[in-house]
Amino acid sequence: SAVPSAGNLDRAARVAGGTLEGELRRVLPKEAFRAMQVLGQFNLGFLVARRGSDLFIVDQHAADEKARFEALQKSTMLHTQRLISPLPLHLTAVDELTVIDHLPAFKANGFEVQVQPDAPPTERLRLLTLPFSRHTVFGVRDVHELVALLAEAPGGQPRLPKLRDMFASRACRSAVMIGTALEQHKMRTIVAQLAELEQPWNCPHGRPTLRHLIDLTSLARTRAATGFKSLK
Repeated sequence: SAVPSAGNLDRAARVAGGTLEGELRRVLPKEAFRAMQVLGQFNLGFLVARRGSDLFIVDQHAADEKARFEALQKSTMLHTQRLISPLPLHLTAVDELTVIDHLPAFKANGFEVQVQPDAPPTERLRLLTLPFSRHTVFGVRDVHELVALLAEAPGGQPRLPKLRDMFASRACRSAVMIGTALEQHKMRTIVAQLAELEQPWNCPHGRPTLRHLIDLTSLARTRAATGFKSLK
């Protein structure tokens, strides 16, 4: 697609964090990351990349963290703990139906739920397993939270905030850190892999992965540039 206008890119660089993704998605397609030319590293924390006449600055830690985060989300097999005896889930009839309609989503989050079809409404569900982590405790309250998430976005595949935070922490610890000098091939990999992500615009903690610096063609219109030409 065509290079977005400098005005649109500059606006995308100034918007608040809550709308950053929408603005950047509109003016910079994800596929553009593959074609970006990485010019170098700045201050051992940021990568300067070029697409056409536009310069971008990429946060090396945020970009690598987001790639690792999405990989963990897709590939991690959750450890589960089977309960000694099935735990009755006392839900409303509506919430009970939400669970029954989304059993795979609950299993993907570590909750195996048994359905007893002959039981009366609100008494048909039994919890068999819970997600297990050495540093995070899960319980019935998390089942209710997952029900609420599914009620807001039926048919989706939500992740519990606790699980999301756990993956974000792991991704952060393993990502390239600020202060690390990078070779050219590593810089290119960090930028290019953004094209493969579902949402490359922010790290899991909300920090932008890149900003638009300047449209190089605009430099030709600056006083310094025109003054230099007049001296020739």
